[in-house]
Amino acid sequence: MTGIIRKCMKITVITVGKLKESFYRQAVAEYAKRLGRYCKLELREVEDEKTPDGASGAQCEQILKREGERIRRFLPDNAYVVTLEIEGRRFTSEAFADQINKLFVGGTGSLFFVIGGSLGLHHTIKERSDLAVSFSDMTFPHQLMRVILLEQIYRAYRIINKEPYHK
Repeated sequence: MTGIIRKCMKITVITVGKLKESFYRQAVAEYAKRLGRYCKLELREVEDEKTPDGASGAQCEQILKREGERIRRFLPDNAYVVTLEIEGRRFTSEAFADQINKLFVGGTGSLFFVIGGSLGLHHTIKERSDLAVSFSDMTFPHQLMRVILLEQIYRAYRIINKEPYHK
């Protein structure tokens, strides 16, 4: 790592759907508090669409399209966008930290992370992405992915700043 990032970078996490369970809200709040030391964090939720049981491919496409349009409203044209996709690139925690640091050192002042809903992300959001990241081949609830993403961003800042963090 070449630089120490202080509160210069803005990170926006855009997610589909609300956090319903209090334990997820508490975990997100805890990592948001911890990240306040390192960056300006903004959490944005867009409304999710209800997916009927046995939804057809066309219905799923319409749901993804509507959710994608809501996400798009929060993405400035010049934003650096990181989407969470099962097909995305995998990183170790150290490599993820290095990627964030390189973006910051290279002049990227803000990052936009996007987590889709239960059906994933519309192809227009995937196409808009500058970097697709995968945390696993497994599927996680999108509410849990918020916690995992925020924990990994926090871990990245600890690594960048050469601060201890459990392995």
